[in-house]
Amino acid sequence: MTTDETNLGATIRAWRDRLTPAAVGLPSGRVRRAAGLRREELAELAGVSVDYVVRLEQGRATTPSPQVAGALARALQLSREERDHLYRLAGLQPPGDGLISDHIPPGMQRVLTRLGDAPVAVFAADWRLVWWNRSWAAVLGDPSAVPPEARSLVRSRFPTPGDQGGLAGWPVVSANSDASDRAIVADLRGASARYPEDPRLAETIRRTLDGNPRFAQLWRDGAVGRRAEDRKTIQHPTVGSITVDCDVLADADTGLKIVIHTASPGSEDETKLDLARVAGVLTAR
Repeated sequence: MTTDETNLGATIRAWRDRLTPAAVGLPSGRVRRAAGLRREELAELAGVSVDYVVRLEQGRATTPSPQVAGALARALQLSREERDHLYRLAGLQPPGDGLISDHIPPGMQRVLTRLGDAPVAVFAADWRLVWWNRSWAAVLGDPSAVPPEARSLVRSRFPTPGDQGGLAGWPVVSANSDASDRAIVADLRGASARYPEDPRLAETIRRTLDGNPRFAQLWRDGAVGRRAEDRKTIQHPTVGSITVDCDVLADADTGLKIVIHTASPGSEDETKLDLARVAGVLTAR
């Protein structure tokens, strides 16, 4: 195998060609010349421009940032070994075992694509948003315009002076804000014990302790709580208030959290949820 066939661009192209639209939750669309993903689809899934994907595959861009490398690994549904290979081809050090991982394993990716039209997102152990589907963007607001470091539920719930803001979207009100806040703080406390050397987590905790009195008080109180189901009201700009059940499924191995929003079957809220999802998806086209 020649060097050109094993470089970063060729490897990304090979991984793109092996994925089908159905595997990543995309419609097949019109007749395709090849079975794999189009460049446009990979760009959408990774949150980068089509031009950048073209330059990567043509070898005109060879040094993606760690954030872009991680996004490409998630979009391409790479295994951990493949992800590490991608990092090395890009001249990057693969994420260490003692650090929080943003990587979504292929098995979890398969589960995510089979959850249907429900708004679904994945958060890392420090509550940074690392993946969301089209329904999430349509119903809760599209986070793609927000810098990756600002896509944080912690920043949204516990803002500090100078923050660029948390997750993009519409106002969301929890039925039990106190319990939800305590659960987030408890999650961070648990993550700090599991990932004591992670600089991103340490900076999040330090900044929020210094800049948000509510967070600091809960932290000093040793707040504990188990994040499970919650009821929330989304103030959607088109369809109005939507009351949803918010369920969180945590993966013990990776610390990743799958967040799913659903409405009671047959309810007015279910109708509103469907309208918001369809309207948002149509607008994005």
